[in-house]
Amino acid sequence: MPSPCRDNGPVHRSIEHPANRSITSASPASAAPSPPAPPSSGSSDFLQLNLDDAPPGGRSDWLAQELRRAIADGRLPVGSRLPATRTLAADLRVSRGVVTEAYQRLTEDGQLAGRGRGGTIVVAAPVTAAATRAGATPRAGRTPVPFAVPPGPEIFDELRTAPAGIDLSPGVPDLAAFPRAAWLRAERTVLADLPSADFGYGDPRGTAALRRAVANWLARNRGIRADPDEVVIVVGTVQALGLIAQVLHRDGIPEIAVEDPGSLGARQHLQHWRMATPPVPVDDDGIRVDALRASGARAVLLTPAHQFPTGVVLGGGRRRELMRWAADGGLIIEDDYDAEHRYDRAPVPALRSLLPEQVCYAGSVSKLLAPALRVGWLLPPRKYRKALVDAKRFADLGNAALPQLVLARLMESGELERRLRLLRRRHRRRRDAMIAAIRDRLPGATVHGAAAGLHLTLTFGRDGYRGSDTDLAAAALAHGVKVHPLSWHSQRPSPPGLVLGYAARTPDEITQGVAVIGEVLSSG
Repeated sequence: MPSPCRDNGPVHRSIEHPANRSITSASPASAAPSPPAPPSSGSSDFLQLNLDDAPPGGRSDWLAQELRRAIADGRLPVGSRLPATRTLAADLRVSRGVVTEAYQRLTEDGQLAGRGRGGTIVVAAPVTAAATRAGATPRAGRTPVPFAVPPGPEIFDELRTAPAGIDLSPGVPDLAAFPRAAWLRAERTVLADLPSADFGYGDPRGTAALRRAVANWLARNRGIRADPDEVVIVVGTVQALGLIAQVLHRDGIPEIAVEDPGSLGARQHLQHWRMATPPVPVDDDGIRVDALRASGARAVLLTPAHQFPTGVVLGGGRRRELMRWAADGGLIIEDDYDAEHRYDRAPVPALRSLLPEQVCYAGSVSKLLAPALRVGWLLPPRKYRKALVDAKRFADLGNAALPQLVLARLMESGELERRLRLLRRRHRRRRDAMIAAIRDRLPGATVHGAAAGLHLTLTFGRDGYRGSDTDLAAAALAHGVKVHPLSWHSQRPSPPGLVLGYAARTPDEITQGVAVIGEVLSSG
């Protein structure tokens, strides 16, 4: 998607024009001389902006804030077109870089989008406190989310459709940032070159182009060396879990141990395929391998790079213990959840890079691009490769080919790496905004998992919240803010907590949402 300024390099800081520099073109020699420019700063009819209101040295900050305020109060509704950067810079008598930088900040927040010759458009408005409270009332006929009962298989559908002003649910990427323009360009190129025969049935493992691109991507970004023939393209990580569960069940393995706390959604999918999911506790170094051995399970599902929901990384000692457990006949199912989204730490090697024959590796582009693509990959160990390919064949004959070919082109062109760098910068700002808001509004809360990922987990100390976290989540939703109670993701008793996503919301929305949670918490 074109943006009002470059996103593959630093925004150039502006050097202000002198206050007396004229913005008009030179007059012909025969014309009367132009009057001297007024000594005051520039102004514009657009939003009645007056540069005299800007603090010295902070003109881009000031302009960005004025635009945010105009979008929030409705003076710039969604669909509005902003003046060209050159035009507004001339009106305000500043360098174009001042305006470009302000536009870029709102673009990165998801409120503006560049439309090429169509200009820069308002595409999203921040949620005001009034709108948050207005959105808190459930619509007529809508069943409220049953926070008070154990969550059933429909819980995420119910929460997704529940009305709210600010959605801080974890696991939701920035859908407004999907690279539409890049995707369209790649799709046109693919369609122009695609032979007619490629519109027929294909390899159930996926197209050769995407399997090759995934193998190269994993080698560059995750340290995994795999042949394209080892890659199976699947409909996201959830299908990978379903295929694995079916194959293991037929192999006489009726249970897959899971981290506790761990993903409720993953656990539900395994249980749907008649797999038992014995819980294994997680501490500051990741899963406790001694407890895994004691469980007697022959397979375990892990999120070692960024454990969901605690955010801990599987420590070196635990990795060595886990390797010994796997050498005794155990199978590790590695969900490489949020591995790319890291901010304050070095990359963590994938377990698959160390134990290719004891690890069944799964990943997807759901958090990097969009869940709607329904594209992921599976690298099975040799022992289960044929059985998993057969299971995929009889599930759906393979993923749709055209999205695979488009994604392969984005991966091989370097577009996906460029996007990842952009998202890291954006997500870091949103994470920082959430941490700052928690510090201000929830001083008794402890933050977990801040170094990576797209969410934070909060727990409350002895002097903090002592009630049920489902009650707290229900009260937050009643005030227009969606969150997950930590207890949803725990099979064993656990302290109350919340899981908050930040990737899909602007810093202003995040601050408002946390403020609402703080008000709910303080009101008891």
